[in-house]
Amino acid sequence: MKAREHHYQVSIEWIGNKGTGTSSYKAYARDYVISADSKSDIQGSSDPAFLGDATRWNPEDLLVASASACHKLWYLHLCAEAGIIVEAYVDHAEGTMVEGEKGRFTRIVLKPEVTVKPETNIELATDLHHKAHELCYVANSLNFPVHCEPTFKIYAGLR
Repeated sequence: MKAREHHYQVSIEWIGNKGTGTSSYKAYARDYVISADSKSDIQGSSDPAFLGDATRWNPEDLLVASASACHKLWYLHLCAEAGIIVEAYVDHAEGTMVEGEKGRFTRIVLKPEVTVKPETNIELATDLHHKAHELCYVANSLNFPVHCEPTFKIYAGLR
């Protein structure tokens, strides 16, 4: 069976020319806009440690968010198939990057907080996180570990 291919295209436009371009390291802003077809634009910059704007998304944020979102989408899919009813899902993911001769990420830790019905099989719900991790396209593409540390809450109904 031939693997299906999917293609993605985005545009990144640097908007940080303060009038003198890149005449020096501090002469320009790191700001950019990510756009794709009819999707909302993403306002980006570099990490503030590299003279970026802290109010904008940086590539490191986006990498951690991509791993988290991919895992969540697979997890919800698997739960739906297994009859696990998820009422809420919030991930407080964290990534670690180190600088050096060749800066790189060393790990991402996903910390999903999953709210489920009282009758939920928590062991199965936990196992589905492992399966989601195995299926996650983003995690499978990274050259560093992505860990998952899920916690569960029992849905108490409307307040």
